[in-house]
Amino acid sequence: MPMDAQTLQERIDSVRQKRGKLIELLEKPDLGTLRIDVNQALEELDDLVDEYQRTFPDAK
Repeated sequence: MPMDAQTLQERIDSVRQKRGKLIELLEKPDLGTLRIDVNQALEELDDLVDEYQRTFPDAK
């Protein structure tokens, strides 16, 4: 099912908001080896948002 521009923008906004939760996790001293996974998730999330912005430069 095709996604319209508004729905895509809403989903990207949701992803951006969730980034803060990953940052909060990184601040926890007892994260242990999960820190690697959280860092990877942050990198992938940032890549996704960057790609979205390159593809749709007029989007916020």
